[in-house]
Amino acid sequence: ADLNFLIGPKLYEANWMDLTQAGYLANVQCVEVWCPMTREFFREYLRADKSRLRELLYVMNPNKFRTCEFLTNFHEERGDKIILFADNVYALQSYARLLKKPYIYGGTSEHERQKVLGLFRTNPAVNCICISKVGDTSIDLPEANVIIQVSSHFASRRQEAQRLGRILRPKATTEEGFNAFFYTLVSTDTREMFYSTKRQQYLVDQGYTFKVVNDLVEQAEEARAQSCLPTLQKELEVLREVLCADYEKEEAAESAALQKDQDYIGEENRTARVRRSAGSLASRSGADGTRYMEYSTGKKQDQSSRHTLFKKRYKSVK
Repeated sequence: ADLNFLIGPKLYEANWMDLTQAGYLANVQCVEVWCPMTREFFREYLRADKSRLRELLYVMNPNKFRTCEFLTNFHEERGDKIILFADNVYALQSYARLLKKPYIYGGTSEHERQKVLGLFRTNPAVNCICISKVGDTSIDLPEANVIIQVSSHFASRRQEAQRLGRILRPKATTEEGFNAFFYTLVSTDTREMFYSTKRQQYLVDQGYTFKVVNDLVEQAEEARAQSCLPTLQKELEVLREVLCADYEKEEAAESAALQKDQDYIGEENRTARVRRSAGSLASRSGADGTRYMEYSTGKKQDQSSRHTLFKKRYKSVK
């Protein structure tokens, strides 16, 4: 209400699909990939009493990881540039370690961040990087044309639109059809399904459609022998690590980095308190007898040091 009062109503908004047809935006295919939970992970998900642990379990779902691995390999063979988004820092580091990909999060130094981004832009051998939510707004990667989202900030529609915007730059290709891809990997029968539907609402209002795919997991299973999680024993090792995970330190570094970003308002960015008093503009210009006066708040002048003539004058004024 305050914003509308200060600057007025919105006069014009360009439709994203109209801009796509005119060639100003890339033609993006949005895909929601359903990944069933494995039996062991789903059992622990139902037992967990902490929301953070439940989130970590459905993000680290082995079926989701193998699907992500399959999509990454598929698009790397095509020569595409891939951004893998994960809000959960522990999951981000785990995916990057298993896939052997560089990653950036709040705790990454500026020097290392610029080095990773430079390699992604210029080195044809570096086609995939993993980024936390610090990459939602502060990183410009026009070369990217594929986004794989494995973890998100609950039901944030703003974040969904911002991440799609990472690959909306028009692509230098003459091929017809889709030239950019936006994948959202969702663990079925979990809270993540509810969040995913809410997140997509803004993009649906803009004219985008999400294609639901549930057979990618089967294709990933066919290549399980070459996967980083080929056996049940490997899955159980990951499960034990998740149950014993201590991710508070990384999350603290992530939060500190986000508070420095202008797009995320932290505690130190609160506006200063002000004091208001009733009055008129005329009183500030002296029209009603009020005048500005310069005075010193320093030490009071010693009366005994005044000349006798001035002493008599001050006595007469009083």
